[in-house]
Amino acid sequence: MSGERRAAGSRARPAAAPIPPRCAPGPRSPRQVCAPGLRGRRGPGLVARPREGGGGARALGWGTASGAGGRAGAAASRRCGMAARPPSSRSQRTTGSTCLHALSELLGLPLDQVNFVACQLFALFAAFWFRIYLSPGKTSPDVRHALVTIFGIYFVIFCFGWYSLHLFVLVLMCYGIMVTASVSSIHRPLMIVTQKITTLAFQVHDGLGRRAEDLSAEQQRLAVKVKPSFLEYLSYLLNFMSVIAGPCNNFKDYIAFIEGRHIHAKLLEVNWKQRGFHNLPEPSPTGAVIHKLCMTLVSLLLFLTLTKTFPVTCLVDDWFVHKANFLTRLCYLYIVMQASKPKYYFAWTLADAVNNAAGFGFSGVDKNGNFCWDLLSNLNIWKIETATSFKMYLENWNIQTATWLKRVCYERVPWYPTVLTFFLSALWHGVYPGYYFTFLTGILVTVAARTVRNNYRHCFLSSRALKVVYDVVTWAVTQLAVSYTVAPFVLLAVEPTISLYKSMYFYLHIISLLIILFLPIKPHAHIQRQPQTLNSVNKKKKD
Repeated sequence: MSGERRAAGSRARPAAAPIPPRCAPGPRSPRQVCAPGLRGRRGPGLVARPREGGGGARALGWGTASGAGGRAGAAASRRCGMAARPPSSRSQRTTGSTCLHALSELLGLPLDQVNFVACQLFALFAAFWFRIYLSPGKTSPDVRHALVTIFGIYFVIFCFGWYSLHLFVLVLMCYGIMVTASVSSIHRPLMIVTQKITTLAFQVHDGLGRRAEDLSAEQQRLAVKVKPSFLEYLSYLLNFMSVIAGPCNNFKDYIAFIEGRHIHAKLLEVNWKQRGFHNLPEPSPTGAVIHKLCMTLVSLLLFLTLTKTFPVTCLVDDWFVHKANFLTRLCYLYIVMQASKPKYYFAWTLADAVNNAAGFGFSGVDKNGNFCWDLLSNLNIWKIETATSFKMYLENWNIQTATWLKRVCYERVPWYPTVLTFFLSALWHGVYPGYYFTFLTGILVTVAARTVRNNYRHCFLSSRALKVVYDVVTWAVTQLAVSYTVAPFVLLAVEPTISLYKSMYFYLHIISLLIILFLPIKPHAHIQRQPQTLNSVNKKKKD
């Protein structure tokens, strides 16, 4: 089970506190806000935090910060009629370690969030030490496996306390299934857990239970043809680099990293003699790590300021729902959803930096000869913010989770891959209604966007000016569509979601349905998306 899906287990619910009279008469729990039905799991003016796929961003909830960011957040909370809660009640509620309680009180942040950041920072330094002093040339793979597993187990216990037993029991049960089940059905029982275990399950199934000619080229490359040892299995699932915040990675890539073949194999893909090298270079991740840490720092500052100033709870405030005009609601929704991103940017970029610092994540050499350390990157911020299509946005957000969904669902199901992949994603995130609102809306928007693109994009490619106009319009539409679609993901409950969509007149649902009903959908699109196996290639050659 990935780190971000376990973060929620480390918190208990706070004690109730009265709401100021301006929101509504009578006492209420701090889990309530002005709009009835909107409930949060954290505290003042906070909705329940989203449970996303890729990583430990969930550990960065909507906690109130001290200083300027805290004052801005408090002001926004008062605007939305939300109550304040003493920081001590936030910081004490955790099943993990309490040794950082004093720091939690000083910062005014919940203790589970402080524990998360502390573990990731410690993991960063441990990763540098691991790469330098326990490199494959100095240490055996077994020692590297053992140490990353021990550190990972310690981090899990530090963050989640006795809740970590849930993770350990699942890991051990699934290993027992893997070594005893038939190879032809090994992927079925392991689907009860997420990402890494299901990734490994399908890759073992591909390597031991299917014929090579029935696999796509990608499936052949990743197929695991020998069952992993118990130490390899534990190391892959519980290593300290990714046990808290991810990201997901392939078993063969991880084993190659532990055994010291990870970078060398990528370098062999390049003809270095033509580039003037007599020996293979030795790429260093230091530059990539420093760059990602700078991005992490900027994201943290934005989280402590922008995110606090525009909390998502204001989307169901009386002013937004009943008084603001439609254009104002549209713009404010975009701003609020933009303000919700920095916590994800922080968690995922920091997790990427930790893996790179350990020497894991090298993806090869780009066309300019630069070394790339983005094999495990979970997002591309520039492409997200400049996306001109719903598809482009999703491809660059939570990349490793999207890749996992593609490999275990989209490429394997025979019918309705888009619908089933969205449904699996919602089911994996949890059972909150908001997730299903988001993913059902996402299906409509994806199909509608693809239909418009297939029918009209070619009309704007005849001149550079038209292409610029097309890009600007599609960028604006994409950003607004994403904001509209993902809002229920952070609101979670049914009532606030319906309240928000009613205030927006369900405009995107209506437009998407009209597009799907009245514009032609090319029937061969699905066939083009099917994975190409050796059998399909041979069949085409015969034809």
